[in-house]
Amino acid sequence: MNDYTAMPQAGHRLELIGREQLTISGVEDVERFDEAGIVMSTSAGTLVITGEDLHIGKLSLDGGELHVDGRIDSISYEDGGREQGGFLRRLFG
Repeated sequence: MNDYTAMPQAGHRLELIGREQLTISGVEDVERFDEAGIVMSTSAGTLVITGEDLHIGKLSLDGGELHVDGRIDSISYEDGGREQGGFLRRLFG
């Protein structure tokens, strides 16, 4: 039986409105940011956001919440497995 109530309080959640507004909870650290991409550590792993004209509207590491505005093209989790840094290396050179 799955016990979903046993999730930690600092849960991870994504809310995407259209392709222009993204709210992320469970953010632990922003590792890299520019207008084309954002790389962050979350309670669920490393999250990579790519797009155009990306802007961080609000960042609260105490509350673990991040708001992103801009054109969002992709949202993906970086697997810390065999090719560590492979996607990040291609994204940010």
